[in-house]
Amino acid sequence: MLQWRTVSIRALSKDWAEQMAYYRWLENPSVSLSSLTESLAEHCRHQVKGRHVLAISDTSEINLQAHAGRLKPEGLGVVGNNRDIGFFLHPTLIVDSTDGMPLGLSHVQLWTRPAERPSKAERHYKTQPIEEKESYKWIKAATGSDACLTLGAAEQVTYIGDSESDIYEPWVQIRPASGHLLIRACRDRLRYDKDVTLFSELSSQPSAGQYCLDVPAEPSINRIARSAQMTVRFTPVSLKRPTRLKDNYPEQVEVYAVEAFENAPPNGQKPVHWRLLTTHPVRTVQQALQIIQWYRWRWHIEQLFAILKQRGLDIEASENESIWAIEKLSLLALSVALQILQLMLGREQSNTSATLAFDAKQQRCLKQIAPTLNGRTAKQQNPHPTASLAWAAWMIARLGGWSGYRSQRPPGIVTFERGLQVFQGMFAGWLLAHP
Repeated sequence: MLQWRTVSIRALSKDWAEQMAYYRWLENPSVSLSSLTESLAEHCRHQVKGRHVLAISDTSEINLQAHAGRLKPEGLGVVGNNRDIGFFLHPTLIVDSTDGMPLGLSHVQLWTRPAERPSKAERHYKTQPIEEKESYKWIKAATGSDACLTLGAAEQVTYIGDSESDIYEPWVQIRPASGHLLIRACRDRLRYDKDVTLFSELSSQPSAGQYCLDVPAEPSINRIARSAQMTVRFTPVSLKRPTRLKDNYPEQVEVYAVEAFENAPPNGQKPVHWRLLTTHPVRTVQQALQIIQWYRWRWHIEQLFAILKQRGLDIEASENESIWAIEKLSLLALSVALQILQLMLGREQSNTSATLAFDAKQQRCLKQIAPTLNGRTAKQQNPHPTASLAWAAWMIARLGGWSGYRSQRPPGIVTFERGLQVFQGMFAGWLLAHP
């Protein structure tokens, strides 16, 4: 699968016998989810030495309702609407803090939600221990990543979560050596030392500076592309322990709050507005802007999900009949999606080695086919240093049908996926000629 960049068993197989062998392998109970997850973490471990990395976690659902009629009943659960069949996927993507380049996956969680379960009221959800809630996934993502990042000798780790992770418990439980947290706030919490709320305290702060933000278009939420003028504010805060938690949690946690908001959005447009909480010290506007940039790189995990699902590998169209097999296939597909994401983001990464996405033999093959991909004009020549990630991405995009002109729209998911499939066919022939 890693070679052919597809999750279709039929496309991977040379004949019916090989197709059946793939199915048997995925159904084999000896092939565990934990072993596949460990394989992903092992690859990631070799990329993090000496780096300050961002560990970005998020959840996506794999909806299999379209195949409900042929799926085996064992292990079936429901997704977010508590009706459609499927399971949840919660990976942790490791990103370099200096340039935002994805390095690997340190941890992946998978689970199903029972179709019949007590309501939140029946479960006394507010008083349930965090370990019994789905939201414990945020803490498990950090603790599960510790071994990978510690063995890999990462210099520092910042764990990043979206507004769903805005709960009190991670501030207490996720405090690994050299580790930090960065979470988008969605709850207007009480301050411990003042009779005011977090949002009120932030809004009372003076402007620390302004900057321009290029906002991309997003038709799904009716957002237009624009250059937004943003104002930045920040302040240290002491967050008060929620009343639902008992004395086994401290009465307060000390963090820094950063706010960035759009000054004058166009008519009919919702303003860009982020409130971020972090354990990193924020005493200058430069430090605040760094926090904002790190949080913005959380978008990479959304792109990873887009590649994994409809816009790319289409994991939800899998023809497997077992939920266990599709879960294993999803873990394998994540490694393929990661390579496509690295190429998309590495289009201009001339200082990053192609080794991040291609092994030594693949790079030798790329060097031999490189002259055949250059066009006749100077504008169609590969402009990047040989053996850089940008150099390799340029060639894969050309194989995928991109013209090479910078004036054209940059290559995207489909172009890179197609280019990788073409390259793998060429590489297979190259291996026959260079055993």
